[in-house]
Amino acid sequence: MSTATVAEKVAGARAKLNLRWPHYLLIAGALLVLLSAVRVLDDANDVTSSGTVSASLRLAVPIFLAGLGGLWAERSGVINIGLEGMMILGTWTGAWAGYQWGPWACALAGILGGMLGGLVHAIATITFGVDHIVSGVAINILGLGLTQFLAGLVFNTGHAKALGGGPRQSPPVDAMPTLTVPFLSGGKIGSWHSPDWLGSLEKHHWFLVSDLAGVLRGVTSGMSVLTLIAILLVPATFFVLWRTSFGLRVRSCGEDPYAAESLGVNVYRMKYSAVLISGGCAGLAGAFMVTVSSLYQDGQTGGRGYIGLAAMIFGNWRPVGLASGSLLFGYTDAMNVRGGGDSAHALLLFVAVIFVAVAGWQAVRGSRLRPLVTTDLERRTVRGAYLGSALAIITAAALLVWFALSKTVPGELVSTIPYVTTLLVLALASQRLRMPAADGVIYRRGEAR
Repeated sequence: MSTATVAEKVAGARAKLNLRWPHYLLIAGALLVLLSAVRVLDDANDVTSSGTVSASLRLAVPIFLAGLGGLWAERSGVINIGLEGMMILGTWTGAWAGYQWGPWACALAGILGGMLGGLVHAIATITFGVDHIVSGVAINILGLGLTQFLAGLVFNTGHAKALGGGPRQSPPVDAMPTLTVPFLSGGKIGSWHSPDWLGSLEKHHWFLVSDLAGVLRGVTSGMSVLTLIAILLVPATFFVLWRTSFGLRVRSCGEDPYAAESLGVNVYRMKYSAVLISGGCAGLAGAFMVTVSSLYQDGQTGGRGYIGLAAMIFGNWRPVGLASGSLLFGYTDAMNVRGGGDSAHALLLFVAVIFVAVAGWQAVRGSRLRPLVTTDLERRTVRGAYLGSALAIITAAALLVWFALSKTVPGELVSTIPYVTTLLVLALASQRLRMPAADGVIYRRGEAR
């Protein structure tokens, strides 16, 4: 059998494992059933409560918006690890405008502050050809130092200080308006309060039914308008990048800027546009955090720009995958807010079952590829699949022992869940990732490759 024929069969075997929308819906349903079973077994009602779902959304939005900024930049071929600094700029500019003119001014000023950081990054990397990583690190340092200086200069004097500002925080900022769906989550129509049907179902703690009610109530009750805007940005980003000529030009710059140039694309303009949009998304993430906490605080972002980058990589540089990764990180972060060690203890069993499923998937993948391989590279791929399956089984066994021998998870470990999840997800997703081909490449107009 020829090498080409073997390669085709290997590709065909891998294609059989590709997932489509019905598969994703089935997986989501199976995960909800598993969460419900874990909740009942460990009596951890906060695992799927509406409060946990609402907190997960609230914590996922800044991660998603930061990751969306990274997606726009890297789809144009510019690596942007300066998202953290742009978020920090968005928190300060948003708070400065927000305490004076309200939450919508906070959001707009946050976008402009983030775009300012994006402009600096674009000038450094696109115009002057500075290494993208070096420029991103510099913006993170600049954003932190500049906002600390400006907070002491502006918030610690005059009218701002009288309103409660200081060298490490701003005066209070009004919260964004919230949305509640009537007839489902107790919304209000005029002076009439509709019944909270989902809340009533949730309180019974029935298997699956109450869990589904808790999830739906979490996304239909008290949702910030900015959260709704962030949700709408998922289909909007997909449409712009994959269904418009502007998006095609941006993506072509990230795949092969010299080929795009030969077809008449103004590569510099596309890259500048994408990086400015990137900064605006990161700045909006910072402003969102200000509206949630009602003020700017030093160190407010807490590394969420970096977690947004991890969510973007987990999502394979696509908006839907990015949203899924952000929800995952937001949910694990919500464990610090809702339930703490008790909820995290229930998740030990949940994650153990997930690792068993991963082990089975890796074993099936290896068994399908094994009869078709001929080269050393393909053999190493099969061995890697079996090794991954074995490691997943060992991890699942360790988690089951931990679950059986304990009643709760120490608070110190609960606080590390989002970061451990980041490492695990990136490790498990590494085999299917494909970054833009020219991501990080220094481009010069008219030069040869």
